[in-house]
Amino acid sequence: MRDVPGLRPLTARSAVLSTLLGAHPPRLAARGLVKVGELFGIAEGTIRVALSRMVAAGDLVQTDGDYALTSRLSRRQARQDHSRAPEIRPWSGEWEIAVVTADRRPPAERTAFRQAMAELRLAELREGTWLRPANLTRPLSGLDGTDCVVLLGRPAESHSDPGALAVALWDLDGWATRARLLHAALDEAEALPERFILAAAVLRHFVADPLLPPELLPPDWPGDALRARYDDFDATFQSVLRAHLGIERSLDIGH
Repeated sequence: MRDVPGLRPLTARSAVLSTLLGAHPPRLAARGLVKVGELFGIAEGTIRVALSRMVAAGDLVQTDGDYALTSRLSRRQARQDHSRAPEIRPWSGEWEIAVVTADRRPPAERTAFRQAMAELRLAELREGTWLRPANLTRPLSGLDGTDCVVLLGRPAESHSDPGALAVALWDLDGWATRARLLHAALDEAEALPERFILAAAVLRHFVADPLLPPELLPPDWPGDALRARYDDFDATFQSVLRAHLGIERSLDIGH
């Protein structure tokens, strides 16, 4: 795991959020979240302060001593689940194109729109123009009221290299390099805290996968191999983590 850049022990907030994003349903008792904090040497009081602050910030709701994700973060969980087992259809060559029609928008609206584009896995070609191959079986939801028109189209014959366009829109080499490092780290992780951090990192990386059609991916794309290896890793990790937390249901840890 030392060869994977950017991996570090979780904070109280990220430990809570990672755990609940992986719980189905996303709800756990405070004592279970305290036990997660223990893995990283986080004191019970620190976890409980983090829980209170997350409730105040609208990230969590509290009911009878349990803490659950709000609807906003439940949508994030759904995106994480889809990233782990994506629904992809054969690609016809068409691209989804979202074009902003407003001349000016307040900063909050621009931020919300960019977030919506990221969640839909569209990439920005230029200011106000976003696109991706039309190979995902999901609606273009979340764009209502955003001063945006959504189209389907194909590159003109004189600009007919969709692979070059994909390379310009996404850092495919960077994603593949980190995927291979994570794959190797899954083979080496042993201690439960190390496994927890690594599981969260792998699931974050799945969310960053543009999920392009095979025709647009470089040779030996590691996405499917990493998902298969993570499935094997997760079976053992789940068992050990459930024993530590004293619970029976599944947790797919992610942040």
